[in-house]
Amino acid sequence: MPKINGNEIRPGNILEHNGGLWAAVKVDHVKPGKGGAFAQVELKNLRNGSKLNERFRSADKVERVRLEQKDQQFLFETDGMLTFMDSETFDQIALPAELLGERRPFLQDGMTVHIEYFGEEALNVSLPQKVTCKVVETEPVVKGQTAANSFKPALLDNGVRVMVPPFVAQDEDIIVNTETMEYSERA
Repeated sequence: MPKINGNEIRPGNILEHNGGLWAAVKVDHVKPGKGGAFAQVELKNLRNGSKLNERFRSADKVERVRLEQKDQQFLFETDGMLTFMDSETFDQIALPAELLGERRPFLQDGMTVHIEYFGEEALNVSLPQKVTCKVVETEPVVKGQTAANSFKPALLDNGVRVMVPPFVAQDEDIIVNTETMEYSERA
């Protein structure tokens, strides 16, 4: 694995530090009036989600890790475990549903997701950025209600509540952004 200097750390880099795998979330380069410059790095543990603030001087060496990304298709869920299939080798893998967190309801049958691996260990699951959902319950459309930025609550077919514009009606398909969990556009 390549070693990089402490001042070369960028947000999004995956580092092996203190025996764990960490993602650099925020990096601030600090140049104090006295002493040498350093990088103040906010790290997030990829295995348990804990956070850590660490200082790296330019002379410090850290190991940068490259994760392997694979596209895999979601098959089914049983007992809190999600089963995915590699689209090239047809190998199946079962991962805990907690890996998706609050984005779990947006995972649909047959959906292709990106799974990041460190060796054989799956660390992260990324859903497509936009997913189509059906509105199952919302207030009826009111004529003349065109005030700027007026939104109404809507319940989707996956049980998630989102705010939608007033013109969206019940049984309509909408596109939801899975990163912000907000209404994006009509389908």
